Amino acid sequence: MKRTLFHAPRLMGYIPPMTQNPPDLRPDLARPAIPDLPSRAGQPRIGMVSLGCPKALVDAERILTRLRAEGYAISSDYQGAEAVIVNTCGFLDSAKAESLDAIGEALTENGRVIVTGCLGAEPDYVTGAHPSVLAVTGPHQYEQVLDAVHKTVPPAPDPFVDLLPPTGVKLTPRHYSYLKISEGCNHKCRFCIIPDMRGRLVSRPAHAVLREAERLVAAGVKELLVISQDTSAYGLDLKHGETQGHRAHITDLARDLGSVGAWVRLHYVYPYPHVRDLVPLMAEGLVLPYLDIPFQHAHPETLKRMARPAAAAKTLDEIAAWRAICPEITLRSTFIVGYPGETEEEFQTLLDWLDEAQLDRVGCFRYENVAGARSNALPHHVPEDVKENRWQLFMEKAQAISEAKLAAKVGSRTEVIVDSVDSEGATCRTKADAPEIDGNLFIDDGFEGLAPGDIVTVKIEEASEYDLWGSPISS
Repeated sequence: MKRTLFHAPRLMGYIPPMTQNPPDLRPDLARPAIPDLPSRAGQPRIGMVSLGCPKALVDAERILTRLRAEGYAISSDYQGAEAVIVNTCGFLDSAKAESLDAIGEALTENGRVIVTGCLGAEPDYVTGAHPSVLAVTGPHQYEQVLDAVHKTVPPAPDPFVDLLPPTGVKLTPRHYSYLKISEGCNHKCRFCIIPDMRGRLVSRPAHAVLREAERLVAAGVKELLVISQDTSAYGLDLKHGETQGHRAHITDLARDLGSVGAWVRLHYVYPYPHVRDLVPLMAEGLVLPYLDIPFQHAHPETLKRMARPAAAAKTLDEIAAWRAICPEITLRSTFIVGYPGETEEEFQTLLDWLDEAQLDRVGCFRYENVAGARSNALPHHVPEDVKENRWQLFMEKAQAISEAKLAAKVGSRTEVIVDSVDSEGATCRTKADAPEIDGNLFIDDGFEGLAPGDIVTVKIEEASEYDLWGSPISS
């Protein structure tokens, strides 16, 4: 196994090798030499040596594409690079030996080396031979590679010249952004196929999440919406370990995110007991006093058939405790009506529970089969007309609760974030409202100086079932 020619993203074409791979030894890895890509003045430059199979080559392409998107130039020689990534192979002992040789060569010629790839799965093996490498990451660990590059050679993107803006491609307005902290889910809810589609929980390192948050805020983001399949479980797969001074636990991550200078909103928080540790952070103002918790139902038998925790009464106690700590907390949840086997008694329990819980924001789904879900095989499926009737009854109660809660806000003052402004007024959200799914606060007088992303204080003057109206308060 010999080193490939240095390889840049397909979109960019190829550039000359750092070290020439003898084509007579490995013609399958040989690449034509193409002139180096132009770079602008002051652009940080990174080099790469890529070893191994085509899968490793694809990994190298992805890393280099990300680097190009973040404003890095790609260097074709050791001397022109501010750091070098060595993408290693560890399939055979001979491949390991050559990977170590390549790392040694890069250290000799450049001195600032980041190791990734298959051999990176054995970090002690690498650092035992080359203790001066800057970082060691395993295969497919793109975030960790980029983190190491950022730490060694900070990016300096020029949005008018480089491939992408520093935040990458965003499908949300400039002033708010979704921040994914993990992928997959370890739960086995019978109605859900997400674990089959996305696999088990895989959490991002806390320092990587925090660095992304800092970059987003530096680029103008005012609100971070933390998302995952199970936010409460964040870091469980990492055994809540600490890297670079940041612990992979949702409470620690929320506290860290609270320091970046943006609104932080937590979504999809499964009701584990440790959720109560998040609420003091909300009372302190570090994160928004907003919890999005998918309770799904309230009757213990229905919850058991869903394969979810069946402790609705204890949940009411938890809600009371959360409100005692942070009286302004907003609770959002989603529910399913018409789940297989749901009786009139079970549904009535759900309505009674909602009366007692007095949740602020509520969504409801009529149950339907999903291909591959285990709930499809449950007995006693509920007729469609019954589902529809229960949905109507549930939403009527939820709407009445929302209307009363919003009416109680009239006359009070609150901060809002401006989402859009047109000739008729400004559409805003309070801290109690997530974009797309909750209500709005409308300003139809005194909005002329407002712009998306502004955070202003308003006096609430009017309320409906789901929305508010108000006027800015002069500072």
